[in-house]
Amino acid sequence: MLKNLFSFSDRYRILHLTWFAFFLSFVVWFNFAPFQTAIKEAFSLSEGQVRTIAICNVALTVPARIIIGMVLDKYGPRITYSILLMYAAIPCLAFAFAQNFSQLIISRLALSIVGAGFVIGIRMVAEWFPPKEIGIAEGIYGGWGNFGSAGAAFTLPSIAALTAFFAAGQLNWRLAIALTGIIAAIYGVIYFFNVQDTPPGKVYQRPSRHGGIEVTSKKSFWLLMLTNIPLVGILALLAWRISQIGLLSPTQLFIVYLLLIGLYLFQAYKCWNVNQDLMIGKKQYAPKDRYEFSQVAILELTYFVNFGSELAVVSMLPAFFESTFTLSKVLAGMIAASYAFMNLFARPGGGWVSDTVGSRKWTMTILTGGMGIAYLLMSGVSSNWWLPIAIMLTMACSFFVQAGEGSTFAIVPLVKRRVTGQIAGNVGAYGNVGAVAYLTLYSFLPPGDIGNQIFFQTLGVTALIVTFLCAFLLKEPKGSFAEHHEGDEPELAAENFPVFAEEKKY
Repeated sequence: MLKNLFSFSDRYRILHLTWFAFFLSFVVWFNFAPFQTAIKEAFSLSEGQVRTIAICNVALTVPARIIIGMVLDKYGPRITYSILLMYAAIPCLAFAFAQNFSQLIISRLALSIVGAGFVIGIRMVAEWFPPKEIGIAEGIYGGWGNFGSAGAAFTLPSIAALTAFFAAGQLNWRLAIALTGIIAAIYGVIYFFNVQDTPPGKVYQRPSRHGGIEVTSKKSFWLLMLTNIPLVGILALLAWRISQIGLLSPTQLFIVYLLLIGLYLFQAYKCWNVNQDLMIGKKQYAPKDRYEFSQVAILELTYFVNFGSELAVVSMLPAFFESTFTLSKVLAGMIAASYAFMNLFARPGGGWVSDTVGSRKWTMTILTGGMGIAYLLMSGVSSNWWLPIAIMLTMACSFFVQAGEGSTFAIVPLVKRRVTGQIAGNVGAYGNVGAVAYLTLYSFLPPGDIGNQIFFQTLGVTALIVTFLCAFLLKEPKGSFAEHHEGDEPELAAENFPVFAEEKKY
């Protein structure tokens, strides 16, 4: 695959068009971060209000990834991604023209939905690349797309500075943010007219019923109900955090809790509706059509500890280097940016290793274990360390984290093809659950070396726990290194062996 990577034809054209769609969705999603200081000054915001905007930036991403996964499986990635990119212009423009704190909050909540774009490309890439190459293909999609956060940090301030003459000499953050939404919308149109859901001759497989994940055993259904609890629980935690700065009154917080309970019950009802025939004994799946939802649950936990920890660490790393080594904000920020830069290589690298070594299970296990050990070593970093060694350790830790992400989504498309979008949505949502959980813990820790030490130790221990779960419970997916995806083999066999196809008629 690597020798044709920079080709812009056939499936490689789809890969490049799709990772760039994800790149733009990340630019939009992270367009607030480079202008935090400018927006804080423009609206005379408190530090708590700025942090609230940052929380709102990820608040609806969790349910959005689940909902978009369902929409994706029903309508296909081409339409779903195109509409999401065009939608991005609406909250971007609303945020850019906001006149008060409430408008900033509402528009940012609406904009957090754009962060769900990740799951769409997972299915698109999986449709175009065979299982034996799925790891590196998904790794390139995820890693190069994730670089959009760094792209926003490097390009948007320059655009704002160059267009300052439109804003009376002030940093023109409004135009820069509005521009990201406009570009995303234009690209949404381009994407719609230049991609297809599947290669020619292939049928896009859809679940027979929609509204919840289709499972194939009663045990899997109850596990699905259990794993849905944290997805709603983390929203309750976000609401509680927002209430701590006075944005929600106790009565309003109680109403939010009731709404979230209603959301969980509604979600449970939809899952029951999809799987009702199975649960009442009217339907049984043939052995070849079954899959174990326990494998999805383990992948949710791997993404909790790898992508969740990445988002959490990126948020605190500049301050960590600044305070630990008494660095300037600029230098600490540059060092911390190296963590995000690793996405260009580490995530595709994790996918490539998963494709190459012959076992996706043990690739996942070893990378998660390496991440846990690296975080435990990070907990020992102090002012007594030589700075280059600390930077090298941070880069090594970043490699294991992002390679683990690539390894996770080298397995996700192989679990059950027709519900890949929903599985990717749930697994991806758990990454955001992890980020909020880790950042909430970090907010309670004492500042300084002790707090940083406990934080990194927590990341390391949770990663090692998941490592043992992978070693003992994760199974190698069926057809991990096959030439064709589940459901494609009979058709291809008929094409390649017409004599046998004819014999089946008699």
